[in-house]
Amino acid sequence: MDFNLGQVPFSRYGSYFAISQITERFRATNVPPGLYLRTVHGDAYQKEIIQIELIKEDSSIPFEVKASPERLRLEAKEGYVEICIPEPKVVRFKGKGVGLRLSSNKATAFDNAIPSSDGRWIINTFNSRVQLMLVPLKGRLSIDAPWNGLRCSPLKIDILPEDIEFECVIEEFYSAWYPHPYKDFEKDVERVKEDFNSFLGKMPEVPEEFSQARELAGYINWSSVVEPNGLIKRPAMLMSKNWMTNVWSWDHCFNAIALSYKYPELAWDQLMVMFDHQDENGALPDSINDYLYVWNFCKPPIHGWTLKKMMENTEYIDNRKLLEIYEPLCRWTNWWLNYRDYDNDGIPQYNHGNDSGWDNSTVFIERPPIESPDLSAFLVIQMEVLSEVADRLGRKSESRMWKERSYTLLDKLIKHSIKDDKLLALQSGTHKHISSQSLLLFVPILLAKRLPEKILKNLIKGLKENDMITDYGLATESIKSPYYESDGYWRGPIWAPSTMLIVDGLKESGEVSLVKDIVLKFANMCSKSGFAENYDALTGEGLRDRAYTWTSSVFLILTHEYLL
Repeated sequence: MDFNLGQVPFSRYGSYFAISQITERFRATNVPPGLYLRTVHGDAYQKEIIQIELIKEDSSIPFEVKASPERLRLEAKEGYVEICIPEPKVVRFKGKGVGLRLSSNKATAFDNAIPSSDGRWIINTFNSRVQLMLVPLKGRLSIDAPWNGLRCSPLKIDILPEDIEFECVIEEFYSAWYPHPYKDFEKDVERVKEDFNSFLGKMPEVPEEFSQARELAGYINWSSVVEPNGLIKRPAMLMSKNWMTNVWSWDHCFNAIALSYKYPELAWDQLMVMFDHQDENGALPDSINDYLYVWNFCKPPIHGWTLKKMMENTEYIDNRKLLEIYEPLCRWTNWWLNYRDYDNDGIPQYNHGNDSGWDNSTVFIERPPIESPDLSAFLVIQMEVLSEVADRLGRKSESRMWKERSYTLLDKLIKHSIKDDKLLALQSGTHKHISSQSLLLFVPILLAKRLPEKILKNLIKGLKENDMITDYGLATESIKSPYYESDGYWRGPIWAPSTMLIVDGLKESGEVSLVKDIVLKFANMCSKSGFAENYDALTGEGLRDRAYTWTSSVFLILTHEYLL
């Protein structure tokens, strides 16, 4: 596998390091284009730590990049440099015929290069919030780091070959660094390759025609996992190691489902990672990284639906695991009903598009709060799952209670949110009908045959007739809508989670041929355009972040479930 470093970063399981080819399209950075060693720690003001260049006789020279999971190779006419990340905090460099330059021409406050013992140097980059130990193993170091009384600026470190070769190591550390022996470079490369192949073997199987896409999907998921650190209490799959370097509290659900087939231990960590931070009221944070929570928003309660999917895939979730999730899932359900129903009509609300996960959907074109029918649908299913879990745990009265609450909410939704045999989004309080052509209004198809037959038929008919299905899948806004935008985030582009939710509802509704058609379109698009955050609904071109784990996870789930 050889992937595009301008779209997919070079990293490894567990590491907060990533190496990326920064271009003008790369978001959330102000550094010049080039190849950079980066950090994905959540407290880093600037994630680009140092630029990586190849040099010959003190001059930077052009090179081509070849990337595989275990090795990054930078090839110039004069020689090459190879890079491996054998351990989460370790980056190894080995070169022949050329030298390596690590530089920062824009030093920030307090950046420093400090000579240590045995020829080692500490690189302290404050705005990136990392301290690095540079360890030369073979070759000569040339350091240009003038001290101005507060910081070193600029910082330029050249690692020059001796007998045409050099080797060096960069290690991240916090308060103290300890020397340790290094294995042969090629042995480290082979060890990383074996680690990735082991992970890939735990990914869902897919049809042969999608085997290369499966390998890339597996790499994106493997390399996006970070080890426990700070607020992250267990191995966590970030959404990306580009710029979406957080875990959001519905994104993690799709990653958990994809892992649940053959890697249930890691799948369970992905489900529970947000519940580690549930507050006393039952709410989950909108997102976390290792240093930061966001509580301004939340995400939809798809966790019961997720648990149900995982339980169908693995026997790993035994009663001990169900005891771990049951009470947190009860509190999360009750939070919506207790704290997100300001007009007390029994129908919960979103206070912002971000709460739904569909940030700028036209469902929120009127001032929130909005009683969007997908929210009640998720909670109906979540209460059903809680009923099933309570029954398995021997809590019969609680099982009956959750089943009754599920029926009650479904009945309220049908009576409250239907007009002319269509489910509507309403403004909470005024109950003003929201005029929208968003795919979000079709998500209640998840309720399938729980819905009145005429309502379900209208949802299916609307998908087919309202210009929601393109040659590449499900547009998130009708392509005939005046609000449709090709790169409009949730106002047009195709997204993985909306695709999976709709597909699951269609499957439960018996629409087998439509399901296969949508899944095949989505899978072909991913195979051609990679695993982007979202896609142009009319061209299939990848948009925004181009190494997004919930997209790779949904690809794996759907191709395994419906095309194998």
